[in-house]
Amino acid sequence: MAQFASDTSGRSAADWARALAILLAGLTVAHLGVTLFLQANLGTDTFTVFIQGLSRVFGLTVGTVHVIVLCILMAVMLAGTKGYVKPGTVVCAFCGGPIIDAFTWLLQGAVNGGSPLGLRAVSMLAGCVILSLGMSIVINSKAGTGPNDLVAIILSDHLPRIEFRWVRIACDLFFVAAGFALGGTVGVGTIVAVALTGPLVQFWLPRTARPISALLGE
Repeated sequence: MAQFASDTSGRSAADWARALAILLAGLTVAHLGVTLFLQANLGTDTFTVFIQGLSRVFGLTVGTVHVIVLCILMAVMLAGTKGYVKPGTVVCAFCGGPIIDAFTWLLQGAVNGGSPLGLRAVSMLAGCVILSLGMSIVINSKAGTGPNDLVAIILSDHLPRIEFRWVRIACDLFFVAAGFALGGTVGVGTIVAVALTGPLVQFWLPRTARPISALLGE
């Protein structure tokens, strides 16, 4: 039985409104974590390394390549899988950037590349924990999740004998290795993200599942 794929065809409009509200809350939490991680200036997240590499190869901006790659991933997943790409997938793909921009504006004076190293290290680690918590909320909303995060989710469902954390680590390593080979920038924070994100998401998933199911009435 699939671990993450879910049949949401029976949801009413009100059910979807609740699920998308929970997803958006989780997305906000997740991107607070992303912002704390990025503001530490100790390395980019794993997927961004991959996007950086592609942007340098094709001579396009990081933002442009990010949108193109996410759209390609969504198209491939829609064509090749069932039960994964949902309305929330589109929300994740296009709302993440503005949320990060808003948190960057709020936090830029508190932590940045000029802050003491200890503060930056704490910000990086806190970012990983908060990002993973937010991701677990998004996943448990069963309203969809970001196309790049769906890669590990779909593979995990098709490799039931392997724990999600190991699948996620393998996917992150692929993005980092491919991105680095293409010219992306890897820092200590990138390596920390590879090691922590998958295990932390697996830690949070069962802990957020029950309250979210209660809110959804499922």
